[in-house]
Amino acid sequence: MSAQLPIFEPGTHVRVTHQISNTHDETWTNTVEGKILRYRQAKTGSWFAHAKDDRLWLDRLEIECDNGEIVVLNLDQFSLIEKA
Repeated sequence: MSAQLPIFEPGTHVRVTHQISNTHDETWTNTVEGKILRYRQAKTGSWFAHAKDDRLWLDRLEIECDNGEIVVLNLDQFSLIEKA
């Protein structure tokens, strides 16, 4: 797991907040709550120079929402993960 991300065990109920900024000084925020199923680093199909296996690797968190929906989140430095 990335050094700046907290470590939570599978089964932990968390709230993940994403913040996305654009070039017009606007920020969009989205929050998802659920139980952690798994965390992994997974490579994308995109090529990125000098990265492991010549691919861009992303931190991915899979959670199950209370309604049963499975959500896969791509985490970045703007992702806030906290116990719910």
